[in-house]
Amino acid sequence: MNFVHLHTHTAYSLLDGQCRIDKLIKRVKALGQTALAITDHGNMYGAIEFYKEAKKQGIKPIIGCEFYVATRSLYDKTYEFDNKRYHLILLAKNIEGYHNLLKLVSISNIDGFYTKPRIDKQTLLKYSGGLICLSGCLMGEISQCILNNDFDGAMFAANEYITIFGRDNFYLEVQNHKTDDDMKIISGMVTIANKLDLKLAATNDVHYIEKGDAYYQDILMCIQTHATVNDTNRLKFETEELYLKSGDDMAQLFKSLPEAIENTVKIADMCNVEIDFGSYHLPKFHLDNGADAYEYLKQLCF
Repeated sequence: MNFVHLHTHTAYSLLDGQCRIDKLIKRVKALGQTALAITDHGNMYGAIEFYKEAKKQGIKPIIGCEFYVATRSLYDKTYEFDNKRYHLILLAKNIEGYHNLLKLVSISNIDGFYTKPRIDKQTLLKYSGGLICLSGCLMGEISQCILNNDFDGAMFAANEYITIFGRDNFYLEVQNHKTDDDMKIISGMVTIANKLDLKLAATNDVHYIEKGDAYYQDILMCIQTHATVNDTNRLKFETEELYLKSGDDMAQLFKSLPEAIENTVKIADMCNVEIDFGSYHLPKFHLDNGADAYEYLKQLCF
């Protein structure tokens, strides 16, 4: 079954993702898949390595990121209100989208950082060009509204993302890691999709390559949270399903929603970033009164 993983964490999701890029892409190829997205948490450290390795192995690279979205402005940093944030997947369709990803990641880390690198909806609207948006995992805003039985809030958030990205570039993300929360979210997302004429996209929240790697992922989480495997109250994934699944496995999980599988291939077809490594990409500074940038730099140095 044709399927593309659009929600994938590499080892650059530090102390959270376990996938080494070369082995990850090798596994994708072995599964007969033709494209793959990289969506690390709040950074693009692995984007170029991923892009080059995917090209080398004959897999189409899709450059993306899983962002943290502030509940208020990214400049608001009061613990009582701003310690909570939502997850959101953004994928670059073209070089404009790639540049906007770079800009958003920079802003989230420089201006919005508060326990995590954060963006907000106003910033998303400014830099939404060339991007496809998936609504995120169970920590996404719409998913959280559904889990909290706030259907009006879920509809309101969905409409906001439609306004930001456009209906054709916004997909409701559905995941099935065999948990009760996922089942509830899927049901809610289907209802919203029908009401707002939106499309669904099926993903697996990939953090490791093989199912048996869940044990090592657990150790990574212990290191991240300064806990031990014997600590019963520690942060721990509820499922061992966060591995790179085959297209047939995903089709079976979403047999009642085949369009959610098909849409992953359509999204992959829309993403066509080509990065030029053969020329310089230096910024151009436009100075007042037509001053020469080289002479101005020379003056500053003296």
